[in-house]
Amino acid sequence: MRRRNFLIKAMQSSAITTVLPALLTACEAGNVKTDKSIIVVGAGISGLAAAEKLSTLGFEVTVLEAQEKVGGRLRSNRSLGIAFDEGASWIHGINKNPITELAQKAGMQSFHTDDEDILSYDIDGVLRKDALFSSTEDKFYDILEILMKSGSPQESFESVFNATYPHYANDRLWKFFLSTYVTFDTGDLSKLSSLLYNEGEEFSGIEKIAVNGYDTLAHYLAKGLKIQLNQQVSKINFSDNPIRVHHNGQVSEADYVIVTVPLGVLKQKSIQFLPLLPNKKLEAINNIGMNCVNKFLLTWEDVFWDDVQYVSYTPEIRDKFNYFVNVKKIHPAVNALMTFAYADYARQTETMTDAAIVAEIMTHLKDMYGSSIPEPTHFLRTRWGSNPNSYGAYSFTAVETQMSHFDEMAEAVENKLFFAGEHTEADYFSTVHGAYLSGIREANKIINLQ
Repeated sequence: MRRRNFLIKAMQSSAITTVLPALLTACEAGNVKTDKSIIVVGAGISGLAAAEKLSTLGFEVTVLEAQEKVGGRLRSNRSLGIAFDEGASWIHGINKNPITELAQKAGMQSFHTDDEDILSYDIDGVLRKDALFSSTEDKFYDILEILMKSGSPQESFESVFNATYPHYANDRLWKFFLSTYVTFDTGDLSKLSSLLYNEGEEFSGIEKIAVNGYDTLAHYLAKGLKIQLNQQVSKINFSDNPIRVHHNGQVSEADYVIVTVPLGVLKQKSIQFLPLLPNKKLEAINNIGMNCVNKFLLTWEDVFWDDVQYVSYTPEIRDKFNYFVNVKKIHPAVNALMTFAYADYARQTETMTDAAIVAEIMTHLKDMYGSSIPEPTHFLRTRWGSNPNSYGAYSFTAVETQMSHFDEMAEAVENKLFFAGEHTEADYFSTVHGAYLSGIREANKIINLQ
């Protein structure tokens, strides 16, 4: 659902054609020297994409992964008998998207989620008229297309929106759109750039949600690779050759290292680099924003909600449990809803007990469907903000961000230390396809050095 109709409509109106980066077809010389060794730090999709490509060409590749399984933020929980994707869920635009073809190869089943199949409830269970919802949505998209003309480098999206449209700032439906169509897709409105909030390219076509787990992609790419799990990298010393990578009290050596850990991990300085990274890269790490989105899955014995794909709710407080995915549409045998919390409220949920979160979610559902609805039978949740292997969900364009920062994140250091991940892709940041393409890009850099 990332940037959904706003960017899709914008592309249609301006006849933009999305083209895959040329690096995907970079010349892979037939005489590649494969006596070089490579360590890939992180077994998310960017790391696995790089490792798989290089390994296929005969390079000696070792992947060091801090978690107990591959996938990184492609993480699927199957404890309730269905795949609850804790991280990425959707293929955002299936046309020419590399994830579409990869999903087919990996056997990842998917389901078209129709954004138009939605009902909207106001407080006190008032069902909002479709015409009001649609007209407000259209007006909202129109504002998103022009708001940047009122922006400035020092101002956040929130401050500019509130100053320009004060009559909408406290309207519950407008707060829903701001929350679910902007904060969800980008980051904290109080930190989001008023000039760069709609940056990034988008693939056209429908959106599909993974059915049997997004992590099927990671398992497919990981086949045959040399992967060491539960390996926490603490230091990378690239001051000499070979590069020395410290992990779990061990030291491994390689000619090249590809760092694919999330931006949040780099922000936390969880890995020490010797020598220090270049100032431009450090500035980029500091200035690119890192959003937090948490997801919550609840199941019931019986269905009490509407037979639509999405149910929206417009409470006074934005960013909390205002959008529900009807999981039964995707898994007909399961009575479940999935909902979300964004930005600061997402971070706040990580300090709350399961019972407290369920109570808040049920307050919203009872306001829509009545106080007699049953309590859920099962509950699953995420905590991406405090997860030491991510410290957030995905990158966004904060007030301090410059688009050049994404390119600086992608810059190799001394042609031996390389960086991949969604936060290194200026065109496709914050997406799975961006992460995947970045891994291919860095693999091609190493190939072209031979």
